[in-house]
Amino acid sequence: MSDQDEDLGAFDPNIPEEGPSAPPAGWLDDVHGYQGHRGGEGENPLCPPPPAYTPQPELNKNTLVPDVRVPTVSEDVARDALLKFVESKWKYSSKPARNLIFKELKPVLVYRYRLETYTETRTSTWQFEPYNGQAVDGPQYGASPPPWDIPMALPQRYSDRVEKVLVPHSSIVKLCHKCNGCGRTRCGRCHGRGQKRCTFCHGHGRSRNKRCTSCHGRGRKRCTFCQGHGYKTCCVCHGSQNLLHFIQLTVTWKNDISDFIPDRQPDFPDKKFEQVTGDPFFVDESVLVYPIEGFPDQEICDVSTKMINEHLNRFSTTSRILQQRQTIELVPLTHALYTYSGKDFSFFVYGVENKVFTAKYPSACSIL
Repeated sequence: MSDQDEDLGAFDPNIPEEGPSAPPAGWLDDVHGYQGHRGGEGENPLCPPPPAYTPQPELNKNTLVPDVRVPTVSEDVARDALLKFVESKWKYSSKPARNLIFKELKPVLVYRYRLETYTETRTSTWQFEPYNGQAVDGPQYGASPPPWDIPMALPQRYSDRVEKVLVPHSSIVKLCHKCNGCGRTRCGRCHGRGQKRCTFCHGHGRSRNKRCTSCHGRGRKRCTFCQGHGYKTCCVCHGSQNLLHFIQLTVTWKNDISDFIPDRQPDFPDKKFEQVTGDPFFVDESVLVYPIEGFPDQEICDVSTKMINEHLNRFSTTSRILQQRQTIELVPLTHALYTYSGKDFSFFVYGVENKVFTAKYPSACSIL
């Protein structure tokens, strides 16, 4: 504020300027089990689970997988799949699909390994709301339970969910840090004076030797930000002067999924497998699962060991592992070779849904 604004009138010294939007460091006392919470904006400390909540894997334990069969696709199924694919492409004619001659249907053995780790994570942070006489569950009713001692109803397994609860006995009422308990804060636009210097005539009341039409010759105008009052209702406590502070516990259940498909067919884009399902011939589920052993595809065994170790290292220190599930799917993939009009072509039928991928499709048009 400049000295030139002194003639705009006085301000009420009892109405404070705006304070910080969040409680400053040290504003709130420590709560046992939640030490280190400063109450600052954006703070959400992680609460690692205690050792009793962390399952430990058994050493040198593995999982065996049963034998599998290779799925096959008949010519009728392959043709129907191609016709359905062609119908979805306006520039393709169905004539080649109806009249093609199959040369060979080559089944390709494709496995998809999937590891799911269902975790529970707990974080906590100070929150506040305007205090208007609501009940206060404070430390006078007992000590706050540690984060992992607060009971929570588990959602359906492998479903993602977030719940927020108030930590018992953590509530406290304090003066609003934004307005120092006044309920109002000085307007920052007019510095509490309720009026501002006219920007059209620069406070002179006249412009080009004429009375200023913007301020009607007064040289000042009512502050539109505070409607001329010089103050605003506190945007934090909404005029209640006090805030109810409490620790909020956030519980997050999440299913973390890792997938792997070996690259068995260079002419087929592996990204296509993400759009389809396979036949889950092997499903292993437990609190902790163990690496696969003795499977015909050694790459699947190696990936199983790698992913299980990665998930254990990634989640066991920050979250509680509730359940793991590893699955091996047999994803159908058939390479269909055919001729049309004396030329060779091919396409792929993939997934239980019998979707089709083709890099090149013959034209039904003939040159006249």
